[in-house]
Amino acid sequence: MPETWDYTLYIPNDLRAVTVCRRTLRTILTLHDLTALADTAELLATELVSNAVRHTKGPAALRVRRSPEGLVWIGAWDTDPAPPEPPVPLEQALDQEEGRGLGLVVACAEHWGWQPSSRFGDRGKYVWCELEARAGRLVA
Repeated sequence: MPETWDYTLYIPNDLRAVTVCRRTLRTILTLHDLTALADTAELLATELVSNAVRHTKGPAALRVRRSPEGLVWIGAWDTDPAPPEPPVPLEQALDQEEGRGLGLVVACAEHWGWQPSSRFGDRGKYVWCELEARAGRLVA
């Protein structure tokens, strides 16, 4: 059974926090011998967290956890309880300046979704994705 863990990083509504989240996520994955997953996980976390910061006015959070089944769950919480816009298929979004984020998540993650959630009395949502991984390497 894989080791389980759960980290949450609370961030202000500031685009510079996206870099902090990306670097923190890489450190977490490195410490847990999941470096093969880091590039994909960073890309997906960047999309999720930047959406949370760009499209809301309140604080946000990055949550990363590993389940007993070996899945790495990456979620971004924000203060907007409304569902995210439906993802644009990546093939259609490649020519767009914006709006590719969830398309990338759909293309790269095993699963993705969203759920309503509250933090510190603020209503909001988690937009999340899952990656299947084993220590030291990505599962094909």
